[in-house]
Amino acid sequence: MIVVFSVALVIRLYILQISQHGYWSAMARGQQYFYNSIIGNRGEIFVTDKTGALYTVATTRDVNYVCVNKNEFLGSDESSNTSSINKLSEILGLESKIIGEMIGVSVNMCEPIKRQLSDKESQLISEASLKGVYLKKEINRYYPYQTFLAHVIGFVGGSGKGQYGIEAFYEDELGGELGFEEGERGPRISIINKSIEKGKDITLTIDYNIQHKAEELLIKSVGELKASSGMMIVVNPTTGAVLALANYPIFNPNNYSKEKDYNIFQNRAIQSTYEPGSTFKPITMAAALDTNKVNPDTKYVDQGVIKIGRSTIDNYGQRVYGEQTMTGVLEKSINTGAVFAEKQAGDENFIEYIKKFGFLELTNIDLQGEIYSKNSNLFNGREINYATASFGQGVEVTPMQMVQAFSVIANHGYMVHPYINANKKPLVSSRQVISEKSARDLVSMLVSVTENGYSKAARIPGYFVTGKTGTAQVSWSALGVKKSGYSDQTIQSFIGFFPAYDPKILIMVRLDNPDAKTAEYSAIPVYKEMAKYIIDYLQIPPDRK
Repeated sequence: MIVVFSVALVIRLYILQISQHGYWSAMARGQQYFYNSIIGNRGEIFVTDKTGALYTVATTRDVNYVCVNKNEFLGSDESSNTSSINKLSEILGLESKIIGEMIGVSVNMCEPIKRQLSDKESQLISEASLKGVYLKKEINRYYPYQTFLAHVIGFVGGSGKGQYGIEAFYEDELGGELGFEEGERGPRISIINKSIEKGKDITLTIDYNIQHKAEELLIKSVGELKASSGMMIVVNPTTGAVLALANYPIFNPNNYSKEKDYNIFQNRAIQSTYEPGSTFKPITMAAALDTNKVNPDTKYVDQGVIKIGRSTIDNYGQRVYGEQTMTGVLEKSINTGAVFAEKQAGDENFIEYIKKFGFLELTNIDLQGEIYSKNSNLFNGREINYATASFGQGVEVTPMQMVQAFSVIANHGYMVHPYINANKKPLVSSRQVISEKSARDLVSMLVSVTENGYSKAARIPGYFVTGKTGTAQVSWSALGVKKSGYSDQTIQSFIGFFPAYDPKILIMVRLDNPDAKTAEYSAIPVYKEMAKYIIDYLQIPPDRK
């Protein structure tokens, strides 16, 4: 029996250690080692200031969340269960009924009750020592400056993917690479190998201080003028670099899930169109100048009204200006003068220049969800549509398209593409939209608007400033009302650049339905305060005595 047992043992040992060595070694490694698929941390997003200092506006961090093991938490004693749920409710600020329902329907080993706990909540949970209640950690996207730059940054949704703004547009770059983690089980779990790639960091062209001031002024002006919303864009018109882009109302990307109206996430600078009103008149004038049909001193006689078929076009306030030059048309923002300039250029040329200025295409700014209008009504051959478009009604644009178009004037007639990722090479196009002479003439005419016209309030001592106001009525259709014509609501805006003959900064201010008669009393004061701040901040030297 001893011999038989010994032979059997030797055979068994042979099978285990030699014949099936690979199988049992693998089984042992499976018990002693583990492998997890993990994703590297998301890249961070930075902005800078004039000194080059970096400000982290989007990052990742470990945060605590609390979860409950249903089997451990719920005992046979009803009163004890109720007491524990009430204790959780008190610490977490959640209704007891909600917590009870979450635990009751749980099928998870540990049901998450609340995520992103504060330090105080984490401490209280730890001190409470409730049976079946555990604190765990997870990696979370965090925006340290709360609402700051929210519409530009966007946020990371529950799926872990970027939504809106930079987070969505650069998802492939910001998102961490899929890797692995190898660990060994023993008295303590130890990580012996890890291979993960963090996502790429992105630095934006946004200047922290200019953005902060833009948001501050926007909140102040919307409140004082009782506007429904507002927006401001600041760019370098010769490179296209966006220095500030502010929207109001604002939201906190850390708490995006609490927002009930998803329209608040919309970046209206690129995701909504509007009728620009009189800020479009310089574009009409550019077409007339560049086709050599008019010059700044070309005269016409304004009679205050123009009849086109059954339609009547008149000036703001039914004013009559008599004999005027083309410069005077922009100075006094004369609707009939814009119609005159459009007719001199010709309908086909007018449409061609609208295309050249980029109003029928995307600006291709590196932000998620940009749209544009095809403005199909301009291609039906109706004379009235060309006439109203000449002064910015019946033509739809985005604010960023207006900024790009005015940058053409500031950039000697060449197209500039706005961009927001400082790591990208600026896209200064070789496309010449208007001649350098036409651009120079327009700059002088727009300077005259702030020197002699209705935009005198925009003047800044020591600087030549260009600019144009726009007070456009909002159509009923834009308000979601099935009705033709225009409401009493207005969009009031001002756009201009300075120093006029060596442009460094272009600013656009837009206020929706403010409690003011025209943009002269709403948008211009905001523009001027922003411009003076930037001049002092960047120490832009004066260009006039």
